[in-house]
Amino acid sequence: MGNNPVEASKHIAKDLLSKSHPPDIASTAFTEKVLHKSLFLRPTSPDPTSQDARAQRRLQRLRKEERNNRRQKPKPLSAKEKRITGVYDIPKEQQKYAIYLPLHRMWVQYMWEVLGIEEGKTPFVTAQGAGPKLVSADYHGAELTVVRSRCVGMVGLKGIVVKDTKFTFQIITARNQLKTIPKKHTVFRFEIPQPSQPSDDSVETGLGKQPSDDTQLPALRFELYGSQFEHRATDRATKKFKQRHMPDL
Repeated sequence: MGNNPVEASKHIAKDLLSKSHPPDIASTAFTEKVLHKSLFLRPTSPDPTSQDARAQRRLQRLRKEERNNRRQKPKPLSAKEKRITGVYDIPKEQQKYAIYLPLHRMWVQYMWEVLGIEEGKTPFVTAQGAGPKLVSADYHGAELTVVRSRCVGMVGLKGIVVKDTKFTFQIITARNQLKTIPKKHTVFRFEIPQPSQPSDDSVETGLGKQPSDDTQLPALRFELYGSQFEHRATDRATKKFKQRHMPDL
């Protein structure tokens, strides 16, 4: 519909406005809102200065692939790939008992903190209080001894734990041998040495009474039932254990 006065007088919008508004207001609204209203159209033809459609699709595809690659996490190795690559294997030259002695000393200090043992104070450790803490503790660095097992050849093995898996303990013996011991049907023993306590006794010398050397208290000894310990070290922190009798050993 053009701007022809004859056609404008016959416009349906003008008839509707004249019925609801005075003539001057209806004429002004019809001129501004209908005849002179701007109509914005989106151009359908591509900009000649831009790339062609094929190049744009390729660019969008490359950007999408880049975003996907950025979001993707590296795929974890399967059990077969771990065995082939040996990512968790201990090299032969690292299978030395002396290498892991500092780790054992750190583990002893860690257990002192877990059990609340302080130097200069007499420790008070009970099965009810220490049991829940021991079952959720980390045993990398502990020195374990096999005291009972269905495999008689494993009884008496002793070494420092270098790997604590779900079903096995791997230890380094004093002979620099790496041994894998299954937890099932096996009882382990470990000891936690107590810190030295100052003695109250005194020794008579030429300079008078002098305090004697510190007294070394006996080590705390515990037994660990492997059949109830078939869990990874990270899973034991939240798992609740129940005391059970093991008549099959």
